[in-house]
Order: sequence, then C-alpha cells, then structure tokens
Amino acid sequence: MEERMPLIGDKFPEISVQTTHGRKDLPKAYEGKWFVLFSHPADYTPVCTTEFVAFQKRWDEFQKLGCELIGMSIDQVFSHIKWVQWIKEKLDVEIKFPVIADDTGKVAGKLGLIHPGKGTNTVRAVFIVDPRGVMRAMLYYPQELGRNMDEIVRMVKALQVGEANKVAMPAGWPNNELVKDHVIIPPATDEKTAAERPKQYECFDWWFCHKKLG
Repeated sequence: MEERMPLIGDKFPEISVQTTHGRKDLPKAYEGKWFVLFSHPADYTPVCTTEFVAFQKRWDEFQKLGCELIGMSIDQVFSHIKWVQWIKEKLDVEIKFPVIADDTGKVAGKLGLIHPGKGTNTVRAVFIVDPRGVMRAMLYYPQELGRNMDEIVRMVKALQVGEANKVAMPAGWPNNELVKDHVIIPPATDEKTAAERPKQYECFDWWFCHKKLG
C-alpha cells in the first residue's frame, strides 16, 4: 500500500536505501546539508542519460551551495553501476553522485513517484531538502520531458538566499522583469508598518516593496 506522498514543509521520510555509493539512511546521511533527490524512469534511456550528464556538469555549482545530489530509479544497483560506467566510457563524464536502487519500489511508494496514468516507472521528480531534513520544493515531470538543471540550481540558491535574509524571491530571480535582481520584502501585517514601508524600501505600493541585497 502506498503511503501519502510528502508535501512541502513535511519532514523527508526516514528511509534506508541501497545506492551506488553504499547504503545510506535518509535524510540522516545529509544532516546539516541541503540535498536534491531526483528520480528518473530507467537506466540506459536517452533522456535520462542527458539528465545525468547535465546534473554532473553542474556538480561544482551544487557543491558551492553546500548541496548534495542523489539520483534514483526502480532499477537494480548493478544496472546503475553499469550505466554509470557506460556514461564515463562513452561520454567521458564521471558521475560523482550516488544513485538509489529502488528495485522493490519501496522508496517510490513513500515518495509518490509512481503515477499510474504515466506507466509503472518512476516519473521525473525533484525534491529539494534543507539541512533540517524538511521538504522545501517539489517538481514533477513526465517521462518524455527532460528537466532544466539550471532552474534546479537557481531554486536551491534562491531558497538559501531567501531564508538567510528573510525575504521572498521574485519570478526568474535574479533576472526579474520588474525588480531585476532585487528581493521582495514580506508584506506588512499592520497599518503602521504599511505606512512606513515606502519610506524604507523601493515600493510599487505598501504591499509590494523590494530591495537590493547587500
């Protein structure tokens, strides 16, 4: 029986997983760090291969953000190992992140990764988890659509900046059409603060104020 899929703000489920880097207990293995867990439908498939290469190409960017990567699918671990070796031999890209082997489907069940209307393989899901083990963002893609890894890097960075500065992030940050690289000030919750806001920040109105970081 499948459990309720976790929601944004929930704790990441405690799961012991077999990976290409050995056994790991999640989220404990990444305690104190951000991590991105992403599922793919199957090894040795073209779109998934382009995604693994794309994630690896951005490995250094994720590392600079203190963020780990971990992939997964319902393939067995030996399939993951051989596929990762193939990527290195044929495409000259060494996959440095671990890949979960969920051949029992237990992890997929806990995380809600099997969507019956799209088949029996895991969909392309992305979970961004913070250092406290809390789900901060979730994305789902169908099997036929590869992900934009630059957006995932942007999301991790934006979540970190937003949390550190107690601000919200505009669309497309740091390249927003209205406020450019500014961040959004949380809305005022009383009349006095609302009246003061335009004196303190750049505002379109008292409820829509923004500022440059730094």
